[in-house]
Amino acid sequence: MTDLRLASDGLPPLGSVIDAHGLRPKKSLGQNFLLDLNITGKIARMAGDLRNCDVVEIGPGPGGLTRALLASGARRVVAIERDARCLPALEQISAHWPGRLTVIEADALTIDLSQHVDRGAKVVANLPYNVGTELLIRWLSGEIWPPHWASLTLMFQREVADRIAARYGDKAYGRLSVLAGWRCNSRILFDLPPQAFTPPPKVTSSVISIEPKLTVEPAPLDALQNITAAAFGQRRKMLRKSLAALGGEALLDQAGIDPTLRGEALDVSQFCALARELVKRGSA
Repeated sequence: MTDLRLASDGLPPLGSVIDAHGLRPKKSLGQNFLLDLNITGKIARMAGDLRNCDVVEIGPGPGGLTRALLASGARRVVAIERDARCLPALEQISAHWPGRLTVIEADALTIDLSQHVDRGAKVVANLPYNVGTELLIRWLSGEIWPPHWASLTLMFQREVADRIAARYGDKAYGRLSVLAGWRCNSRILFDLPPQAFTPPPKVTSSVISIEPKLTVEPAPLDALQNITAAAFGQRRKMLRKSLAALGGEALLDQAGIDPTLRGEALDVSQFCALARELVKRGSA
């Protein structure tokens, strides 16, 4: 039976939308639909004032968060969705808010945001689990900094969110922490239990806020990525061993770093120093 009730935004409940369009989440696409409009509204509010900027959403699915962003006053939402099954549901939302929703059928990994939104856009998304980390690394690794985007309000598995927000000395501190901490300020906003999603994932999820630093310590990006990959790829080894292929003790001595330390013992500034020395040696 069709549910004739309307949600507070004047559109059908998300459960009815999913049934009407046969939108069963696909594991192959990393889909876990968030159906509680109270939660999607909270995520939209956490992204701040949306009235004067473009908002990018990755993987909108049936459009729960999309609706919350528009209801919160987003000037324009650009939703990138690769699952063609979701397009009719998104078209219904677009008709409800004329001129404010642009839907792009594409894989987000192939999209250059600067070609679709104005500078200062905010990215707000319940990222598909299977591409979330790769997308984040791309956004953090742009050659131009500050980036095209003004902030990221993203949902990840709690384990990934912990790694992003970890500071030097934290248990979760690692390669992703260094890359994020070098260029951004990150903080976990709140957690969501598995039961908030359809289907429920096996892990807790977290919404995290990431804002770019206007100025960052100089560090060659490729060298920094090589250094952190080596240091945390063998994180239980001393740096003189884990960085042996990049210069080992000689490199560490030049950067003024104790070669008996492990990667987890270095702060972001020390990793930047190592990256600069690696380029000087011509080993990057």
